[in-house]
Amino acid sequence: MSISRAITSKLQSNFLPSFLDVVNESYMHNVPKGSETHFKVLIVSEKFVGKPLIKRHREVNTVLAEELQSGVHALSIVAKTPSQWESDPSVVKSPPCLGGSKL
Repeated sequence: MSISRAITSKLQSNFLPSFLDVVNESYMHNVPKGSETHFKVLIVSEKFVGKPLIKRHREVNTVLAEELQSGVHALSIVAKTPSQWESDPSVVKSPPCLGGSKL
C-alpha cells in the first residue's frame, strides 16, 4: 500500500472525518520523482471539537507515527472542526521548497 493510501486509511478510521484531503507534495521538493516524503493533510472532524490546535496535531501525529518514522519527512496538518470548516474553508498554500540540504 502506498504511504498516501496508508495515511488516508488511518485518518479515516481514527477520526471519521467529514472531509479529508491528503496531498503528496513531494514533487515540490528536491526528492526523486515518485517519492512520498512530504504531505499536506486537511482533515475536518467532530473529534476535534473542544480541543486546541496543538492537541489535534498531536493526535494526527500519533495516528501516523509509523509513517513519520519510516519515510515521511514532512507533514503539514490543517485540522478543523466542522463549524470552523463551514465558516472558513480556506487553506493556505504550501510555500515553495527552499532547497533543504542545498542551503
